[in-house]
Amino acid sequence: MLSFLKDHPFAVEAFFDSSSVFTFAVPKEQVKQLIPECLELDTHQDKWAFIAVAMVQTKALRPKGFPKVLGNDFFLTGFRVFVRFTNQAGKNLRGLYILKSETDKKKMEFFGNIFTHYNYTTIDITQSRNNDVLTISSKKSGFSVSIDERRDESIALPAGSPFTDWKEARRFAGPLPFTFTYNKTKKEVLIIEGVRENWKPEPLNVLECHFSFIDNLKLQGAVLANAFVIRNIPYYWKKGKIEPWK
Repeated sequence: MLSFLKDHPFAVEAFFDSSSVFTFAVPKEQVKQLIPECLELDTHQDKWAFIAVAMVQTKALRPKGFPKVLGNDFFLTGFRVFVRFTNQAGKNLRGLYILKSETDKKKMEFFGNIFTHYNYTTIDITQSRNNDVLTISSKKSGFSVSIDERRDESIALPAGSPFTDWKEARRFAGPLPFTFTYNKTKKEVLIIEGVRENWKPEPLNVLECHFSFIDNLKLQGAVLANAFVIRNIPYYWKKGKIEPWK
């Protein structure tokens, strides 16, 4: 009853103070079982698939058009797979498939699970700085990342990355324009389009990076492929659009 509410029935807007995304490359055979039948993996060299972990500090998240004073500030963490979907018009759309979502506030979990299919849970978030090093961690979620925040054009790609340079790696820097959800019973795809401006991802110098969620997937050959941050970006998601699949 009222399940239609989960299909993003209205547009939502927010301001991103920052969005840091850590993308893991995984042999594609290891990832195929994580996505529904309607989607294809978005791969590199027809070998690597990608799972991204996004950490976003949002401000004034609210239904689009509502006053900022009615918005809320949340820290959001999302685990997503890079995918493609061919729509009814024959267009091949690049986007993300959500595996799991986390937030630092029960309010976001409550409303997020009413109006989306993103499976929110509430976790603890700790952020600390020591000189130029930012550490973000969660005991409940079991993750910890440490980043050297000094801006340095000579930052190297993570060891073992399949990319040859940051320009190539930036093609797999989330978020992508679309997010997809699949209703297997009805064979319907829910498409949510994000709209952004002045999107200029900057490479991150990752000193430490560990996610229990990634470990628990028991993927063989997963490596950190890239990490980027964007700062001070207005963002909004359009109302969801449903298309039948086959």
